[in-house]
Amino acid sequence: MDKNIARLRRAKTTRSHIRELGVARLSVLRSGQHIYAQVFTADGSKVLASASTLQSEVSEGLKGSKNKDAASKVGQLIAQRAIAAGVEKVAFDRSGYRYHGRIKALAEAAREGGLKF
Repeated sequence: MDKNIARLRRAKTTRSHIRELGVARLSVLRSGQHIYAQVFTADGSKVLASASTLQSEVSEGLKGSKNKDAASKVGQLIAQRAIAAGVEKVAFDRSGYRYHGRIKALAEAAREGGLKF
């Protein structure tokens, strides 16, 4: 089985479970060079907050954009923006990625920033 197909299959089951919970969703996308995070409404129709390593406020002062430090900075920023938008409780959608490395660093930084998973 192709790695990406397996990842998308895992993501689909996670998203169907999150839909049943009825809370906002913190979704993560990890590419080879960057990491992106978005907070969606419970029905998924609107993006409430977003952050990525492409933004200048995240990338300044970092050694690179594809390491754990960059991911934790994105996690802190997404937490600040989500709380400013009025969202404190979210469901973490790791998009089928394993919970380690950059994904784990982003989630822990978002928790420290005040988001409740």
